[in-house]
Amino acid sequence: MSRREGTPPTGAEENSGDHGKSKNRETHDQRLARWVSEGKQGTPPVPAATVILLRDCDDGLETLMLRRNSKIAFGGMWVFPGGRVDAEDSAGLDADDDRTAARNAAIREAEEEAGLRLSAEALVPFSHWTPPPITPRRYLTWFFLAPAPAGEVTIDNGEIHEHMWMSAPRALERRDAGEIELAPPTFVTLHELAGWSSVDEALTRTRSRTPERFETHICGGEAGPIAIWQGDAGWETTDAGLEGGRHRLSMGPGNWCYERSF
Repeated sequence: MSRREGTPPTGAEENSGDHGKSKNRETHDQRLARWVSEGKQGTPPVPAATVILLRDCDDGLETLMLRRNSKIAFGGMWVFPGGRVDAEDSAGLDADDDRTAARNAAIREAEEEAGLRLSAEALVPFSHWTPPPITPRRYLTWFFLAPAPAGEVTIDNGEIHEHMWMSAPRALERRDAGEIELAPPTFVTLHELAGWSSVDEALTRTRSRTPERFETHICGGEAGPIAIWQGDAGWETTDAGLEGGRHRLSMGPGNWCYERSF
């Protein structure tokens, strides 16, 4: 299995009985605030891939979420299946064909982390994410959308400790309630999924557009860190106080707010 190497600086002790929360572990909100205040450069970025698996249910659209072991990178967070691009994923490809290599990695990771087998044709490019330099472990990540294949989800209870099918609104509600932790790209992705009612709608909408690229700039705000993306008035200068367009995620303690004016 391809693992995102390294342990985030949390001092975490695993507590599998409370969905990733631990009294001895920094919350993701606290880590973000510390990273912003320290301003330290993270590791050189490496390519990675994520696959958003979708299925229809009686209550609407659901996506597969996995909880990562708290002692590895992105520990304790609920994520979509994915991981770094390995050499085998890019074998025989042109050096600049990062999307195909990422698709290969997404297929491999879905099988390794969730026991689900995907075809390359099923994956639709959804978005690409570049993290800010202060992120300790930096991954240049392609997100793909795919209908969930038939078969039972199986996890290894090593790198992945839990799995659950959740609607996007429910996942966001649980994050706001402090029950689960999400990274900003996952939060923003779920925010968009929450506006779609079926797998067909999600795939049709995604196929009709060019995959959006998010290059995250981050700064400190009065209520907590603010992630800013292209189209926001403060993106180039990393000045969240500038008037104008908005494309940002304000991450106050326990209260995240995504704004997009276009």
